[in-house]
Amino acid sequence: MFNIEVISAWIAVFLTLSIFSYLYDDNPFYKAAEHLFIGISAGYGVVIAFWQQVRPNLFGRLWPKLEENSESLFNQFWYGIYEILNQFNTLFGVFDRSVFPEGGIDGYDSIRFIYIIPFILGIFMLMRLIPSLGWLARWSIAYIVGMAAGLRFYGFLNSDILLQIKASTIDLSSDWGTIINSIIVFVGTLTGLIYFFFSKEHTGVVGRLSKIGIYFLMIKFGASFGFAVMGRISLLIGRIKALETYNSAEYYYSTIFLLILMTSILIFWTYKKNNREQLDI
Repeated sequence: MFNIEVISAWIAVFLTLSIFSYLYDDNPFYKAAEHLFIGISAGYGVVIAFWQQVRPNLFGRLWPKLEENSESLFNQFWYGIYEILNQFNTLFGVFDRSVFPEGGIDGYDSIRFIYIIPFILGIFMLMRLIPSLGWLARWSIAYIVGMAAGLRFYGFLNSDILLQIKASTIDLSSDWGTIINSIIVFVGTLTGLIYFFFSKEHTGVVGRLSKIGIYFLMIKFGASFGFAVMGRISLLIGRIKALETYNSAEYYYSTIFLLILMTSILIFWTYKKNNREQLDI
């Protein structure tokens, strides 16, 4: 009897075989699985970003649930906007009821009006969907790129430059094994930098040192590629194990059934494709 577990297994097998079908050709099965994966990933990312970032860190700071509600005119006006959003959500059911709970959002004890700026910039970013107002999104993009560049520069300065310089030092008081490793790291760092130094022609001593830097770079790239391949191979083994598991009577031999069905459809699709190409010629 088909239940949710069996249906999930059949879907998993179908999507796995659809991705594997790209080894044969770029076909409708692969395109469907690719579009489905990208669409679900984008939708899931948006939902997670809204509930974990936008709601608590933006709305929660602009309209927090205060323990002592102020009766000032400005607070009444400010939370009146919140009530409008709440009523709009209740009337049209745009979001879940818990997005705008009564009285404000738990998490903070004071209103942070500075967050009006990212709120406005976020609205500007959505204006990209309206061609006539799309230019407003440039302000948001400029702010994001500028802030990210500044923050990333500080992070890279600490992690990629200062820590690299510290890691390249040689502690002569250590044991011989540590000293040798430190010398190798120092030589690899220095020659790698020389390889990317283009202000002087790579001839003579500079050319020989840059060639040594190439060897270190190739070792690094090879190790990184090998590590990435190992990770992908582990994922491949997991999918093959899943196909083997689902090819049982418990799951109605979903793997072999779908494999035969998809292979037959691909053969027919290839036949029709070849006939169409011959007619076009």
